[in-house]
Amino acid sequence: MLNHTVLFWLDSSLTDDQFSEFLADLKGLGNISVVNQCQVGQPASTPQRPVIDTSYSAALTVLVDDVDAHNMYQVDPIHTAFVNKWKAYFQRVQIYDFQ
Repeated sequence: MLNHTVLFWLDSSLTDDQFSEFLADLKGLGNISVVNQCQVGQPASTPQRPVIDTSYSAALTVLVDDVDAHNMYQVDPIHTAFVNKWKAYFQRVQIYDFQ
C-alpha cells in the first residue's frame, strides 16, 4: 500500500464558498479508480505542541496499491482537472509519499 498525503496552503483570497468547493473537489479525487481510500480534512483542534504544524489550509490522504497505481493517479483526468482548476490558488503544496 502506498500512502499519498498532500498538504495545501491556499491563497487567502478564496471566499468561503470557493473553499467549500475546493474541499468538495478534493474529496472527488477519491473517485479515481486506483484510489482505495481517500481522506480530506483541515487542521485538527488538538492541543498545540512544537511538533504540530497547523499552518496549512487543507490536507488530502489517498491510499493506492503501489507506485504504479500512484503514477496512474497522477495522470488521471480527474486529478489533472483538479490541479488545473485550483493551482492558481496554491501558495504552497507539500507532498509526503510512503509505503
